[in-house]
Amino acid sequence: MNDIPGHHLVYGTLTDYLTGEELTDTDDERFRQQLARFMVEEKGYEPGELEPRLCLETVFNKTYVKSTIDLTIRLDGKRVMILRYGPGSLVTRERSAVAAARLLEPACRIPLAVVTNGRDAELLDTATGGVLARGMEGIPTRDQLLAMLPELLFEPFTDPKRREKEERILNAFDLQVCCRGMSCPTPQAGK
Repeated sequence: MNDIPGHHLVYGTLTDYLTGEELTDTDDERFRQQLARFMVEEKGYEPGELEPRLCLETVFNKTYVKSTIDLTIRLDGKRVMILRYGPGSLVTRERSAVAAARLLEPACRIPLAVVTNGRDAELLDTATGGVLARGMEGIPTRDQLLAMLPELLFEPFTDPKRREKEERILNAFDLQVCCRGMSCPTPQAGK
């Protein structure tokens, strides 16, 4: 779910729906913008409740990977749900989304994750990895998520071995491989 320069048709620039920031205009970015608009205009979230483009960085076997969480929903001062966009099959995106939700907050696991290809979606329980709902209509509205909030568990996820396991999973799933079968050129850790 990472963008690698040179792998996308670039149309120029566009203005980010949430921040007003100028971004590179690609097909994937257009889907991300539609997703942000959908969350505000159809699901009822306030723009300030959506945090775009949060990143996690991992390094394993000398391989640096920067993973992007497209949207993070914050309600009542807590990060409650993440959304990750990626073209194609949703099932191949589930495990990395669960790993990202388990790692983003240093003190606890974010309870919900959504994977979407812009046309379909799955709502995931990040404790079990199970699918709670399918389809874009399965993404909770703001009111639905607020109603769910008292039942959601923000469990500590601080065990170093468990965190390392999730970091390895995220690193492996989000590693970009070029169409030629080699690793794509990515920035080195620390740069």
